[in-house]
Amino acid sequence: MNSAAELGREFGHHEVRVTWANMNVSAAIGDYQCGTGHPLLLIAGPCVIESRELTLQIATALQEITSGLPVHLVFKASFDKANRTSIASYRGPGLDAGLEILAAVRQETGLPVTTDIHLPAQAAPASEVCDLLQIPAFLCRQTDLLVAAAETGKAVNVKKGQFVSPADMKHVVEKVKAAGGKNVLLCERGTFFGYGRLVTDMRALPQMRALGAPVVFDATHSVQEPGGLDGRTGGNRAMVEPLARAATAVGIDGLFFETHPDPDTSPSDGANMVPLDQFAGVLSRILKIRAAVEAMS
Repeated sequence: MNSAAELGREFGHHEVRVTWANMNVSAAIGDYQCGTGHPLLLIAGPCVIESRELTLQIATALQEITSGLPVHLVFKASFDKANRTSIASYRGPGLDAGLEILAAVRQETGLPVTTDIHLPAQAAPASEVCDLLQIPAFLCRQTDLLVAAAETGKAVNVKKGQFVSPADMKHVVEKVKAAGGKNVLLCERGTFFGYGRLVTDMRALPQMRALGAPVVFDATHSVQEPGGLDGRTGGNRAMVEPLARAATAVGIDGLFFETHPDPDTSPSDGANMVPLDQFAGVLSRILKIRAAVEAMS
């Protein structure tokens, strides 16, 4: 098999000359392994931490939903949404209070947790609680942030910027690995299409995987309509499951969902979230597709 560097060379207008089945990739996330031959990685939780009680409620529900299923669940919630559309929008409880709540989730459920970091100084304290550090899409080119995340020794999930080609994510992988990061994942979350709409190019999934990193598909943020609610980001949650099904059929190592008991009351990304009482059904249908894909390999 060719090296990851050779596989990742110049996609441009050329097709990737590899098949999904022969791209062996893996990354360690705490006690989990993500990638070829391993269970589906599921990153799920609310967009932003609202309260300790609600966060624990959602984490416990997700743990119960996934119990006995062939998935590795990582609970996700943000302590700060630093890229809100309006300055008046709720951002979260902040670093210290947010990490305290995530630590409680980890302790009470036993689940690994992840959160977004926006500044290099946030990497070290977040790594004391989180098994996986997430880099927001708008910040995927921020070298100091990538280096700080890699230097913690924790796995790093980098969301592909809406303005970045799949091929250019090879530079992200190189930055993380150059800083000592051994476990990097790449996340597809849609590409800008004009104003107020994102589209998902499914070709990006095998193209980024060919860079030697497991690939996660963010079904929630791929249906965003940035700024579509006059100061808040809109979206279309009805499209979350169809896109997740399509990405699963193409072949992915992980899926990212945001979910909430009452999405319309969520202070962030409510229009894109899967209602918590519907999540088990969505996941069940996706896992059937996953099983069919695995049977073909």
